[in-house]
Amino acid sequence: MVISFDELPGSARLWIYQASTLLSTEQQEQISNELNTFLSGWAAHGQALTAAFEILHDRFLIIAVDEVGQKATGCSIDASVHVLQNIGESMGVDFFDRTQIAFLDENEVFLAPISEVKQKIGSGRIHKETLTFNNLVVNKDDFDEKWSVKAEDSWLSRYF
Repeated sequence: MVISFDELPGSARLWIYQASTLLSTEQQEQISNELNTFLSGWAAHGQALTAAFEILHDRFLIIAVDEVGQKATGCSIDASVHVLQNIGESMGVDFFDRTQIAFLDENEVFLAPISEVKQKIGSGRIHKETLTFNNLVVNKDDFDEKWSVKAEDSWLSRYF
């Protein structure tokens, strides 16, 4: 069952996928259509999962499941990954490149390769107040509170 992202409890488990390029309006519509179809039938051990998704900043795809009724299992999670791989392949978008770190500065999301982050801090492109995204948060409460943080409050603090 698909519900609104806002209806999810704070304990809802989530996965964040960062697109390698900005997603156009058309791509976002296609993703929404495909995810609505997939999530409507998403199940674990034959039991329907209550799920939601959100596309933010034209870059991030968040899939979440309310595990109060039924927990996601390895097979169900693999199925969601497979759907995203297929969507990405059809669009030429990589949702699985973990070597790029996303930042938000002056309402612009930009990516920086991990290998260049220190240099970008040195040049001033990334500063203490620049927001970065922690795509490893695991539930909606953490997403709401810790997904977007100042660089100085993240693992990047050692560079300041």
